[in-house]
Amino acid sequence: MKYRKKLNAQRIIIFSFLFVILLGTLLLMLPVSSKNNVSFVDALFTATSATCVTGLVVNNTATYWTSFGHAIILLLVQIGGMGVVTLAILIGIVSGKKIGLSSRSLMQESVSAPYVGGIIRYSKFFIRCIFAIEFIGACLLMIQFIPEYGLKGIWYAIFHSISAFCNAGFDIVSTPSTPGSLMKYAYNPLINIVICLLIVIGGIGFGTWADIAKHKYHFQKYSLQSKIVITTTLILLIFPFLFFFFHEFKDLTYSQKFWVSMFQSVTLRTAGFNTVDFYGMSEASRLIMICMMLVGGATGSTAGGMKVTTLAIVVLASVSIFFKKRDVTVFKRRILDEIVLNALTIFMMYVFFSLIGGIAISVIEDLPILTCLFESASALGTVGLSMGITSSLHTSSRLILIVLMYLGRVGGLTFIYATVSNIKSYSKLPQEKVTVG
Repeated sequence: MKYRKKLNAQRIIIFSFLFVILLGTLLLMLPVSSKNNVSFVDALFTATSATCVTGLVVNNTATYWTSFGHAIILLLVQIGGMGVVTLAILIGIVSGKKIGLSSRSLMQESVSAPYVGGIIRYSKFFIRCIFAIEFIGACLLMIQFIPEYGLKGIWYAIFHSISAFCNAGFDIVSTPSTPGSLMKYAYNPLINIVICLLIVIGGIGFGTWADIAKHKYHFQKYSLQSKIVITTTLILLIFPFLFFFFHEFKDLTYSQKFWVSMFQSVTLRTAGFNTVDFYGMSEASRLIMICMMLVGGATGSTAGGMKVTTLAIVVLASVSIFFKKRDVTVFKRRILDEIVLNALTIFMMYVFFSLIGGIAISVIEDLPILTCLFESASALGTVGLSMGITSSLHTSSRLILIVLMYLGRVGGLTFIYATVSNIKSYSKLPQEKVTVG
């Protein structure tokens, strides 16, 4: 019975995202949404990218879409970042409707909360935090955008605050004449700090927020989930930063290298903004970026990817096997075997789908494999970074990226539960040894 409820919850989550994507596609196809006639595939691609908080685009967001189109994209980003189910139940709470047990269970799955008990209070907490953080981020960005763009700067600040916090990566300041996401602000301390903080805060997960709010700086009191998220996130931020700082951008000053290295290491959390031209970076750096994009952020966050906890558990399991330990342990706690198997399965799913997607695009487009792997990893990890080939891809390649973005947002574990109809029980079969390695 418990498994059946989980199965239904996962399927509702999958179909709710699909419904929002299709609705967003129809809205973006309206004449009022774009300055040119938009095709169904382009509208579908943009709606999927926004709802799945990815940021890959086939048309320049600033110039191709109207203000109404920008509003639709931002709404899809906000819904995708918060979670469709969470938003629907929030509307129910505001309207005064009683939230039943099934809805509470569904909300638990949507936000990856540890327990059903207290889920309404938990959800109200992080929803208040979402709007508060986005508001503060917008106010700080106005310091830069209002003097630069006038009253339009207010809208620009709101748009980029929500886009950064939701790890979406959509921007409306880059144009065909000034391309490159936030490249014009590559050395701007205010933009770099605010955008990076919004990305990191949105990517560490709602559960980590609750632990920080409850226990403040007492790290030892945090849940094991939060400890793993914070530790792994710091490692995945510091490593690429050091590599980029000492290996790339050799023609820049130390100050300039610091800002661009920091921004690129943070945006790999599945944010999708960039402040440098990736074609100028070495293949080693691009390969590191592909790996980081696949990892993404934390479970129950606005970020996508296989999740930092998944990578951490896979690494911990490998270490345990190497040192011949019976259990996978971390922070004086033992990880359940079921969780280890789930992590290994999700890890292999992301590696498999990114490779298949990249190879398929390379064959279809006759492009270098590393460039196509970068694009497929960006889509599956819901990152949005690009080598600049997205807008020139054929329809079949765009459809591949659409599928990858969708799979990346609903999550590997959700996909597994939703596609497996039941658990079949078998009697144990005889064992036989197989040599590996």
